[in-house]
Amino acid sequence: MTPNNLRKKTILLLATILACINVYSQDNYAFFGSYNWDKTTNGIYVYQLDTITGRLKKITTVKNIANPSFLTLSPNGKYVYACTESKTPDAGSVSSFEFNPEKKTLAFMNSQKSGGENPVYLTVYKNGKWLINGNYTEGSVSVYPIAEDGKIEPITQNFQYTEGSVDPKRQDRSHIHSTVFSPNYDYIFFPDLGADKIRCYQFDTNQSQPLQTTENPFAKAPLESGPRHFTFHPNGKFGYCIEELSGTISIYQYENGKLNPLQRINTHPETLKSGFESSDIHISPDGKFLYASNRGQENNIAIFSIAEDGTLKTIGYQSTLGEHPRVFALNPSGSFLIATNTGNGNVIVFKKDKETGLLKKVGKKIKIRNVSCVQIKQY
Repeated sequence: MTPNNLRKKTILLLATILACINVYSQDNYAFFGSYNWDKTTNGIYVYQLDTITGRLKKITTVKNIANPSFLTLSPNGKYVYACTESKTPDAGSVSSFEFNPEKKTLAFMNSQKSGGENPVYLTVYKNGKWLINGNYTEGSVSVYPIAEDGKIEPITQNFQYTEGSVDPKRQDRSHIHSTVFSPNYDYIFFPDLGADKIRCYQFDTNQSQPLQTTENPFAKAPLESGPRHFTFHPNGKFGYCIEELSGTISIYQYENGKLNPLQRINTHPETLKSGFESSDIHISPDGKFLYASNRGQENNIAIFSIAEDGTLKTIGYQSTLGEHPRVFALNPSGSFLIATNTGNGNVIVFKKDKETGLLKKVGKKIKIRNVSCVQIKQY
């Protein structure tokens, strides 16, 4: 082979490798919700996450919606659903949008009433045909069929809860804070901050009203704990609930709709005695590490290792480099964590060490006013 031919083949090989790297690095999209308080300003933001460098590149934004504070995506990534008109008196809605990664567009489709005030959390059934919404302020859950074109159809079920718990200021009544399917999607759980309960229903996708009562309608959380967000281990054997008011995580053994207490651990150092504002919780896809966000005095991500028996051990804390980290997300490979700091409106990307689970800031921070949520999807 002549030197010129060798050089040409080398250049072609390098070009092919770079093209593959570029394709790989640009197939993760990050969707951000916010409290815009004004429909004439941007509410939802879409960025591409470069999975080589961790940099975020703006793709598109959406106006003409109020306070799209929480987002979730359909299993196929084609549709984005948002809690809209959150924290809006006598209002509250859920809205659908169609995302086209080729055209890099996000288009509004329709809205339905949330069935309560202040919608805060949405989840979609695995076949993409059901949407479940939790309303915080008066404590209720709404169930919606999803049409073939991704639009949200009218409510088919709505459950209202009234009982509170110990704290007269925060627990005067029920406050549903998340809606989370079981690993097999045959049950659904509703952490109720106001009642110190994790409510549970069976879910039958073949019924017109899929939420069915179960013999274990709730698991009791510790009094004055304020259960907020909930996640399951990838192996399906353990559930983890972050408790906002007590700054703790309760770990449960899980089987067939039943949660049995296993461990309870602080999300903060022992030196911190009050002022807890724990918020979000996620597990790395490999099942080795759990991450929990703390607002208020801490503004950090607590990092835990997960043992074979599901128990947690604290291994560190990472500042979110901002104020009031509300919701964060790991990308599908678990290599990056994106934190949203609502208080000062910045977004920070962290690279996760796959061996230690610790986090290191990468890329450049971006500014999104009152950013409140992030979801990441690979296309």
